[in-house]
Amino acid sequence: MRHRSARMATFAVFAVQGLSFATLLTQVAALQNKHGLSEGDLTLLLLVVPVLAGAGSVMAGTLAARKGSKWLLRLAQPAVAVSVVAAGLAADVPQLVAALVLFGLAVGAVDAGMNMQGVAVERLYGRAVLNGFHAAWSATSLAGALWVSLANGLGLTLPVMMAIPMALAVAGSLLAAPHLCTIVEEKVPAEAKAVSGRVRWGPIIPLCLAMGFLYVGDAAVSNFHGVFMENILSASASVAPLAYGAYQAATLLVRLGGDLTVRRYGPAAIVRVGGVIATLGFAGVVFAPSQPLAIVAFGLTGMGLAVVAPQSFSAAGRLDPAGTGVAIARVNLFNYVGFIVGAALVGGIADSTDMRVAFGAPLLLAGVIVVLARGFEPRPQPQPTA
Repeated sequence: MRHRSARMATFAVFAVQGLSFATLLTQVAALQNKHGLSEGDLTLLLLVVPVLAGAGSVMAGTLAARKGSKWLLRLAQPAVAVSVVAAGLAADVPQLVAALVLFGLAVGAVDAGMNMQGVAVERLYGRAVLNGFHAAWSATSLAGALWVSLANGLGLTLPVMMAIPMALAVAGSLLAAPHLCTIVEEKVPAEAKAVSGRVRWGPIIPLCLAMGFLYVGDAAVSNFHGVFMENILSASASVAPLAYGAYQAATLLVRLGGDLTVRRYGPAAIVRVGGVIATLGFAGVVFAPSQPLAIVAFGLTGMGLAVVAPQSFSAAGRLDPAGTGVAIARVNLFNYVGFIVGAALVGGIADSTDMRVAFGAPLLLAGVIVVLARGFEPRPQPQPTA
């Protein structure tokens, strides 16, 4: 059945992207030590990636509108894997920078392209399926982190440690590519005739803002969970990572059941509830009196934020019934905007005050997601044709 093969291929694309991202992210400290980078140098390099990913996402919107996201993913996803291996092999900082430049551009293109595929499959099925794809991303992200732990125990070198999962990533990408939705399947000719080809910004803005605020929170948790646990709650090196583990585990669990919940209650209600839970989670982090309660609070933030990204892309797809992918690329851009702002905002506040106060920023922005939730059930607005 064509619907099923396209869905399985899209699962594979999301899974490959999660594995690729985790393989690089978990080796940041190792790359820093290998090249003798200062904290400032490392921060600058890490900010380069989302900036370039934003550029890659914008380019993806233009290219996919002309040739389809299947064509885009066939080029960009293997490039992500190659860039990860190149980062592991880099003998000096210029080589590492070159690898990160390729990674940023390619990962942005893949992030946009895979969500275009997810929306296309959702159209084929006529019901919510996007949360399941994001669950695959979360699952392989966890698998990538576990692999690094195992590889360190086995004493594997950094290049080998990064090359093995990327060999699997390339194989998975190449096997999935022929079964992805074609440009004909992504576009909706009957509806495309009824609406203007120009995608309007107005209805997309609430989705973009929610995506940005989500990633401010994600950046806060990803970058500063360890600092918070160790410096504020005196957690040991073995306990501190449990905060991020709780965040990712909760994200995965919610996404596994997210599609059924969205079908029953609708996307706006789910995003609204998610925003409330994330707000409570960040409040728990800010006021946590002990390590166990902080770990639970980090888990709540993951539970609440987990639904926002899939529903943002799904709603963007409904605002682009012609299937050009432009709306999805625009929303995806705010993924990187949010991550950059989150890292700078939370880090800056922490430097001026302390980490508890710094986590107040994502707390407030998670609350704004509750207000923005009404924008997750937009209606495509036909425009008169000439």
